[in-house]
Amino acid sequence: MTVNRTTASDATAPSAGWPLWEVFVRSSRGLSHVHAGSLHAPDAEMAVQNARDLYTRRNEGVSLWVVRSTDITTSDPRAKDAMFESPKGKDYRHATYYTESEGVKHL
Repeated sequence: MTVNRTTASDATAPSAGWPLWEVFVRSSRGLSHVHAGSLHAPDAEMAVQNARDLYTRRNEGVSLWVVRSTDITTSDPRAKDAMFESPKGKDYRHATYYTESEGVKHL
């Protein structure tokens, strides 16, 4: 475990206790936001401004999301089989389960 120690000269540095924010950017050609990176900021407004300056310098972004990293909940990677395995006995959820009906056009 690393301990950050601050002095009077670096009291305004990100290590002075600012929370970590995760940045997601939607590009002008994209439909979804993509994780671009992380940054430290004292509040949400400053996080958005810093994210704009850091991750959209070339006008490639049209939308930003910033989320405190402590607010993100993830699934356990070790439980991926149970989490993402298709439920057995529920084949009807897949299109391949159904057969083509006679006399129905354009199905």
